[in-house]
Amino acid sequence: MGQMTTPKTYWQSLKDPRFVPTALRVALVIGSLLFIINHGAALWQGTMTRQRWLSGLLTYIVPYCVSIHGQYTNQRQQD
Repeated sequence: MGQMTTPKTYWQSLKDPRFVPTALRVALVIGSLLFIINHGAALWQGTMTRQRWLSGLLTYIVPYCVSIHGQYTNQRQQD
């Protein structure tokens, strides 16, 4: 296993064209499931607040970042 990953290289990997398509699919599927679980009732009842929408956005960002991290780590191990 080579050198340690720096935050800068990880941030750069967030927009790496090799990783983005898979990460977007993961974020869409997993993020949507989590959004429904965590915010579905509030959405259906019309009680979404600004804070809930921000939380809902994070519901998609986190799976995207986790997917990128997994792909990035796997690629580094293969190199």
